[in-house]
Amino acid sequence: MWQEAWDNSGLQVGDRNADIQKALLTVDVTESVVREAMDLHCDLIISHHPLIFQPLKSITGNTPQERCVELAIRNNIAIYSGHTNMDCWLHGVSGRMAEMLGIREFRILVDNAQCTMHDEEYGLGVIGELDEPVAFTALLERIREVFDTTYIRYIDGPQTVQRIAICGGAGSEGIDEAIRQEADVFITADLKYHEFCNAQGQIALIDMDHWISEHFTRDIYKELLEGQIETVISKADRSPVKVVGSK
Repeated sequence: MWQEAWDNSGLQVGDRNADIQKALLTVDVTESVVREAMDLHCDLIISHHPLIFQPLKSITGNTPQERCVELAIRNNIAIYSGHTNMDCWLHGVSGRMAEMLGIREFRILVDNAQCTMHDEEYGLGVIGELDEPVAFTALLERIREVFDTTYIRYIDGPQTVQRIAICGGAGSEGIDEAIRQEADVFITADLKYHEFCNAQGQIALIDMDHWISEHFTRDIYKELLEGQIETVISKADRSPVKVVGSK
């Protein structure tokens, strides 16, 4: 519900009428994650990124995606993905990033639709202000500590920053709106070289690992499902991207 038109959120594999007792929470569905669900006797995997984006023409085990589908079906494990509907919820991906960085008063950055989720706005990214201005270098250090990552690329902006725009995952389409709303810095993932170049002199850009920016969707699902079913955060789920010098 409220997903982007190009997205494929929702039930990926399984019987929507099945009784669910235990769910494994993950960003990505991989063979290791499905096998982890088998070992933990989970009957549902809830992922952020959909396992299936395009229609499958066959399920023959020739690709990791096909093997995941096959493994899940054989072991009666349903797979559900909540992607852009979680991305665009005010208190979803970007909102959680804002909270983690100490931004308490934030709003939707790009209003994509005239609809609400539990009386909250829906759109791309968020924008808000820190209680006090901080040095740009201090913000970089805060991001490194809060998200426990050394994968940070950036271009400089103001020496001190206070108004911050954020879009978890790949959010380069929010740069222009962040500039229009006079944000000092825009934080997202998967930025291209020329996007950095074009933003110089207009706004600071901070680029981080896609998985790192979204892995706490698992915590959001755990909170939403508390008291309804047992949930376990996957230990097999991790970013496939390796950085020299990182853990």
